[in-house]
Amino acid sequence: MEPDLFTAAAEDRQEKDPSSSPLAVRMRPRTLDEVVGQQHLLKPGSPLRRLVGESGGPAGPSSVILWGPPGIGKTTLAYVVSKATNKRFVELSAITAGVKEVRAVIDGARRATGGYGKETVLFLDEIHRFSKAQQDSLLPAVENRWVTLIAATTENPYFSVISPLLSRSLLLTLEPLTDDDLRGLLRRALTDERGLGGAVTLLRDAEEHLLRIAGGDARRALTALEAAAGAALSKQEEEITLLTLEETVDRAAVKYDRDGDQHYDVASALIKSIRGSDVDAALHYLARMIEAGEDPRFIARRLMISASEDIGLADPTALPTAVAAAQAVALIGFPEAALTLSHATIALALAPKSNAATLAISAAREDIRKGLAGPVPAHLRDGHYKGAAKLGHAQGYVYPHDVPGGIAAQQYAPDAVSDKRYYRPTRYGAEARYADVVDRVRERLGRTDGEDQTGGPGGAP
Repeated sequence: MEPDLFTAAAEDRQEKDPSSSPLAVRMRPRTLDEVVGQQHLLKPGSPLRRLVGESGGPAGPSSVILWGPPGIGKTTLAYVVSKATNKRFVELSAITAGVKEVRAVIDGARRATGGYGKETVLFLDEIHRFSKAQQDSLLPAVENRWVTLIAATTENPYFSVISPLLSRSLLLTLEPLTDDDLRGLLRRALTDERGLGGAVTLLRDAEEHLLRIAGGDARRALTALEAAAGAALSKQEEEITLLTLEETVDRAAVKYDRDGDQHYDVASALIKSIRGSDVDAALHYLARMIEAGEDPRFIARRLMISASEDIGLADPTALPTAVAAAQAVALIGFPEAALTLSHATIALALAPKSNAATLAISAAREDIRKGLAGPVPAHLRDGHYKGAAKLGHAQGYVYPHDVPGGIAAQQYAPDAVSDKRYYRPTRYGAEARYADVVDRVRERLGRTDGEDQTGGPGGAP
């Protein structure tokens, strides 16, 4: 059976007996106005609006690549486009389909178009799993508009989609669904006749837990809701309680309010555990945040701050590790991002600690707030413009690269703070070598008797 015939048969079964389909399928939007989230792609005149003929402007693109995490509506958008344009909808997955299946769809689309039949929307899921040769097989169909190709990927298409196909397609980036997006979808599914038709209600604490375990995935949220509703009805209950939901999804509710005290308390405990070098406690709090559905980008940002605030130059690799983790999190998302966050958390917790960089910039900023700024020394001022020499700018400046050792003994700081010593390195980890360097440099600059600004020994608070 050709893929397009299979898809058509599946749609016929769904229309004849909607109750046989999963809740996520039954609640699939029929128009763009019913789509949850992605408002940045659905405004009037947008390419998607033009693709379905809702705009009086030029025709929309013939090929679209949808990039975003799972469960946020890539398949839904393709389905809505096919319905709105009255085109055949053919769905293939790059996991199971190959060139043979793709060619069968394209041949069927060409026959249908040539015979004045319906045009075809080919939705290709997981396109990043196709090899270069397999993606090449799509080019003639896209180039000649034999099909409207809508491809979906969870990976960066600039790395996973061949350039010729990418250049012929419009790339649309889908954003993660918010809690409010999912809340509206769940409440509609509870009451809509296509969904549960008011057979059960969802208690507030159960709803909050369901939002947390969904992790921004609409399909996961509706699947869990359907399972919990079935469990409640089997017990002849009209309410889905937190206990019923926990039993159904086999996942205990974590007491964690992403907008309240628990959000900040647990985040604070994570950072303080890293600062205290308790790797096990740090992993505990990290796990609590992950299981509660915390935004992985928030966790990654906290780790980057910790790398500079509490580690600094005691381990110069800490910040690059945290930044790399944040970049990886942005690319892959949950659940795999949990591995990256664990990697960074362990590295930061076990790294030697120093707050010397934190104390140094705090002391320098405090002096600025006190008014200790003063004019920049004349020999350091810009001397590249006409007339600068007459003002004495850059006169007498010694170019450090012309001096043996590369250190020119001249005044750099303004007079008001020329005797200040903001950076006081510790002897912990790799910062010990910076301490030796600072002492030698200050001696060469004649600043050995400067005034410390950072407090106790070793930069400790």
